[in-house]
Amino acid sequence: MTRIGRLYAIEATARDDSIEDRAHLRAEQAQPELQSLHDWLVALRPGVANGSGLGKAIDYTLRRWPAFARYAETGDLPIDNNPIENAIRPIAVGKKNWLFAGSERAGRGAAAIQSLLATAKLNGLEPLAWLKETLEKLPAWPNSRIDELLPLKP
Repeated sequence: MTRIGRLYAIEATARDDSIEDRAHLRAEQAQPELQSLHDWLVALRPGVANGSGLGKAIDYTLRRWPAFARYAETGDLPIDNNPIENAIRPIAVGKKNWLFAGSERAGRGAAAIQSLLATAKLNGLEPLAWLKETLEKLPAWPNSRIDELLPLKP
C-alpha cells in the first residue's frame, strides 16, 4: 500500500500540469517507482504460497503489468479508472434487482433507458427533467427528427 501511495502522491503533484509536464514527471518519478514495485513483487512471489490471497494478488498484478504500468508512459492516461467505476457502480449493484425485468426484451429496454439517463447526466442535464420533457414531446414528435430528443448538449 505504501508503494501504491507513492504513485498516487506523484499523481497528486501533477494534477494541474500539462500533459507534457505530467509525462515528464511520470518518466522521472513514477516509472522508477513502478520498476521498484515490479522487482519487489517478482522477488516476493516465490516465498508466497500458491493459491493464497496474497499469491493470487501478486499473480494478477504481474500478469497484467503492462496494462497496470501503461499510464506512466504518457501524460494523458489516468492512473486508475475510478471515475468510470463510480459511473457504472449503480448498474453493477442494481443488476440483481433488475431480474424482475421478466424477459430479454424487457432487459434490453431497461438497459436502453439506463444508457439514456447516464448520457443525460454526463452531458450536464438533470436526467429526470430530461426524461419528463422527452416523454411529453414524444407522442407528437416526428420520427424523422427523433435524434433531436437525445440527451446531448446542443
